[in-house]
Amino acid sequence: MARATGTRAASAKPAPVKDVKVNGTARRAKTVAPEVVNGTTEEKEPESGPEPEPAAKRKINASQRANARAHKPPAAARGRPKKTAIPVPEPKAAPAPATSKRKKDADTSDDEATPAPEPKKTKVEPPVKAAKRAPAPAPKGPRRVRGEKNEIISIRYTEPLKVFVFGEGANGENGFGATKKAIDIKRPRYNELLTSQEVVRVATGGMHVLALTKNNKILSWGVNDSGALGRDTSAADVKMRDLDADGSDSDSDDETGGLIDLEATPTAIPSEHFPEGTTFVDIAAGDSCSFALTTEGAIYGWGTFRKNEGILGFKGKGDVAKFPQYIEGITKATQIACGTNHVFALTKDGNVYAWGNGQQNQLGRRLTERNLTEGLYPSKVGFRDLSFKRLSHKLVSISSGDYHGFAIAEDGHIWSWGVNNYCETGFPANAGADDANVLTPRIVASLEGKNVEMIAAGSHHNVAITKDGHALVWGRCDGSQTGLPTSTLAAINDEERLLKNNGKPKILIEPMPLPGLKNIVTGSCGPDHTIVIDKDGKAYSWGFSANYQTGQGTDDDIDTPTMIDNTAVRETKLTWAGCGGQYGVLASKK
Repeated sequence: MARATGTRAASAKPAPVKDVKVNGTARRAKTVAPEVVNGTTEEKEPESGPEPEPAAKRKINASQRANARAHKPPAAARGRPKKTAIPVPEPKAAPAPATSKRKKDADTSDDEATPAPEPKKTKVEPPVKAAKRAPAPAPKGPRRVRGEKNEIISIRYTEPLKVFVFGEGANGENGFGATKKAIDIKRPRYNELLTSQEVVRVATGGMHVLALTKNNKILSWGVNDSGALGRDTSAADVKMRDLDADGSDSDSDDETGGLIDLEATPTAIPSEHFPEGTTFVDIAAGDSCSFALTTEGAIYGWGTFRKNEGILGFKGKGDVAKFPQYIEGITKATQIACGTNHVFALTKDGNVYAWGNGQQNQLGRRLTERNLTEGLYPSKVGFRDLSFKRLSHKLVSISSGDYHGFAIAEDGHIWSWGVNNYCETGFPANAGADDANVLTPRIVASLEGKNVEMIAAGSHHNVAITKDGHALVWGRCDGSQTGLPTSTLAAINDEERLLKNNGKPKILIEPMPLPGLKNIVTGSCGPDHTIVIDKDGKAYSWGFSANYQTGQGTDDDIDTPTMIDNTAVRETKLTWAGCGGQYGVLASKK
């Protein structure tokens, strides 16, 4: 009977020695001593030829393997060829293994000496090991010679901040997680979750927010429909409401307020998307896009750019970058700034690069609908204005409105470009026209000699802060965007300074200082509202307030600069302000 290929229990005595005839002469066949493997006695197969190949290398199909097993000769009838003429001694009896489970019968000595074999087991083929997956490719990044980083920027923000938020939070912009208490915040509210993570820098986008922490993490929260958060939120538990059920028109019983916790809770973007050793310097947020700047002058971005008709793409037509990607084509960047659907980068040598959507000429170069996707690749912006002589083309600062941009040169000149429907670029020649724009950067003549130190821009209005602490405003003014009293604007009857529509002020062409404000050190613009902070740490806001984005506790427009004053910030010296699409953020040193 053929021997099963599996293991079997060992006998107390070795197998008997049999005489076999070879060429007519009786010879004693060589027996094979049982071997104990993993606690189980197993007989060795007699050797009858060369060493077989490993199982992984054999090429035997299933039918051949079955035939081989069915016609395998009995083990006792196969003799191992002798390698020498030395006679094989008769083997000694081996003691019974300790692993035998059979019970010995004290009254039967023969059965005790030779126990019956256990049932034969079927040999199980070892599982085929799955092929090892190739390791994920390392994330792209700046070139490192011999693996060493070439750092060109030092870390700028090291002081942990105490963060206050207010305004619309229906998309999780306020960073409190999924709670209905965070949806409409009328006045500044302390955000302990952000403060406890030692945030040192905040960037406000349209409906999402970024924060850089002291331990070099980038947090994100808000809307992630187009990948603006740079992390996976697909596993979010989205609660659905039965619209046909009784009381379905009210979400009073839903403590989340309809928010998605994975989006509404500030969470770090996984570091696996950046090369090892990457250190962040700054962050910027647009409408559906986000960017980060490193000490090596490298830029990473994620999300997508949109055009008038829908998604334009991030690096190609219609694509979305759900996770951070290295921006190629630009090196040694020192500053970044985002508009709604475009981004600017300033390099160490004073050049400005722009990419994204260029339908409103916000990229500083002409693009047609046919080659609109060419704007997705960084391109250097040209600065040339023949009306001025001996100009420095080395830029030292950049900023961006929703659809226009600004750059401050080393010699103090202010350059602007982009959409100009409301004279937001400060260029009066075609202000007010439906298709008004400034195709390439031009010097803002009305800001000459004003010693402008920084500019903040909204959709169609701006505020420039001078070195002596004044705040200059211009652009759209029919919705309290400039913060100038209506009576003051109405009294201007010079079309070179102000354009009216049906007798009402509409476009402020010439920048004007805001009365009553002094010692202003920083500021920020939302689409139609503004917040500035003075050297004493007091914040003032004005403009559109339908979603409480001014922090004044009302949804009525704030006509003139008004101090933000409530118990949360009254005794706090504020140092920074950020305006999002429909919300605001204030911060002080922790």
